[in-house]
Amino acid sequence: MCLGIPGQIVEITDPARMAAMAEVSGVRREVNVACVAEGPLEGLIGQWALIHVGFAMSLIDEEEAAKTLDALRDLGEAQEALEQMAAGDAALEGRA
Repeated sequence: MCLGIPGQIVEITDPARMAAMAEVSGVRREVNVACVAEGPLEGLIGQWALIHVGFAMSLIDEEEAAKTLDALRDLGEAQEALEQMAAGDAALEGRA
């Protein structure tokens, strides 16, 4: 399964390489925008995209980006809770 993380394109860094800077949860990283470019690259600034392994795979609206980020945060919290439960179970098994 591929997971795209929402990021906002904040600047074009290298038009020849179709590269842009995207902000993903407060972290900036360079991504390739060839898959989403339609027209001048400057038109992508401010747009939200689903980013996977350094590529902007599709454009999404701000509302969808917020919903996806919330869901990913919830999944992370659920994973932490499961890991804590598993660690607790392992500790109990060690005492028995």
